[in-house]
Parts: sequence; structure tokens; C-alpha cells
Amino acid sequence: MELQKKSSELIPQSQQNWQNRPEWFFNREHTDTYEQWYEGRYKRAEVWQKKVMEQLVSKDIRIKTLLEFGCGTTRFTRWWHQIGIEATGGDISPLMLSQAVHLFKGDLVMADSHHMPFKDHTFDSLAFITTFEYYKDPVKVIREAARVAKYGIAMGMMNRNSPKVLRRRVQQMFGKNPFYVTATFYSPAKLTEIIHQALAGREYTIEWTCTGLPKWFPVQQWGLPYGDFFGLYIKLNDVD
Repeated sequence: MELQKKSSELIPQSQQNWQNRPEWFFNREHTDTYEQWYEGRYKRAEVWQKKVMEQLVSKDIRIKTLLEFGCGTTRFTRWWHQIGIEATGGDISPLMLSQAVHLFKGDLVMADSHHMPFKDHTFDSLAFITTFEYYKDPVKVIREAARVAKYGIAMGMMNRNSPKVLRRRVQQMFGKNPFYVTATFYSPAKLTEIIHQALAGREYTIEWTCTGLPKWFPVQQWGLPYGDFFGLYIKLNDVD
């Protein structure tokens, strides 16, 4: 009898898709080195990203609990705990979560952000950190976030108004940067338009700030819509 050889891959190559397209976070070639990437050349950027996100979220004193969707290996999810917010992580990638369970002591869930498996107002806030760029239906995701989170939605993402966007696209042409092939880059203004569409009829305020500026630049954070990264916070005002 001839034995059939089975693949040792956690996710077979034919199934490394989401939203009908291949995604880097379903490929171990990329997910296995995710944490090292943050500890290397991306470390300085991470420090500033956390600074702006803390500034935005800490202004809303109602926030005690938070769900981070697209948590990956829980790089930011662990950090929310460090600044006094009880965080839970959610992600669609079993490869990312297989690392997260060893790095994070809190709760984790594997789910699609378009269909969050939580009751209304389960958390005080919901966060998307460098993950919202990958959603094919951003309006639906924001509406889901506003359903699950009672008081606010925190969003941190790569800024479309950055010369690095062009560099990434050129790299992709030569097959050297697979991480943003399916990403949609937003500016603060474009994201605000989508938020208005998603939250029509709700009462809310939006605040944003940019960072990711060159090291030699005299400031590292400002209120102009330019820089490699921007943080945005939606404060929901029509809840008790």
C-alpha cells in the first residue's frame, strides 16, 4: 500500500488567503520574524507610535478595557496593559496567534474583524494598529467596532501622505516587499470620510496626530497630515 505524503505546513499554500487574496500574515516565512522586525530597524518608529496612541486614548478617561483587532503577536496588546488598560487581542491569523499565546497572558480570540464574536458594548474601546489597511470593507469594520466598543475606537496606521508609500510600491514591483501588496493606505482626511459614512447618525468627535517623520526633522509629532504614521481616535459621545 502506498502511503500518501502530507504537508507539514500549518497552513497549506493553497489556503494562505483571506478575503479571496493571498496575505503575508498567513505565510510563516514572514510571520516567524515579525517580533524581530520590531526589535530591529523599526524600534524607533514603534516608540513614537506608542506615544501618539497613548496621548489619544488616555484623554478619554472612560477607557478601562480594550479589544485590539489585528493584534498579531500582541506587540501592542501587551503594551496596552503596561499603560493601565486591560486589553484583549483578536486576529484572523493562526500563525500570529500561535506566537501570541506564548507572549501574552491575556485573552485572545481568532476571528474576522468584519464579524466580531462579541456582544454590544463588550469593551470600552477597540483598537486597530497597522491592520485597518488590509480590510476590504472598512465601513463594515468600523460599524462592527462601534457596536462592540462602547466609548471609542483607536486607529493607528501607515499614512498615505508619506514618501515611503512610493518606495514600498517600487519595492513590490521588484518582489522585495510583500507586506503591503494588499494594503490600502489612508490619509487622515480619507479615513475621516469613511468614518463619517460608517457612523452616520452617531454623535462623535475625531482627533488625530502624525508621527513617523525623519530623524533629522526638528519635530517628531505634529498636527499636519504628513508623516509615515498617524494615530486617530473616535470618541463616541452618544452613550451613557
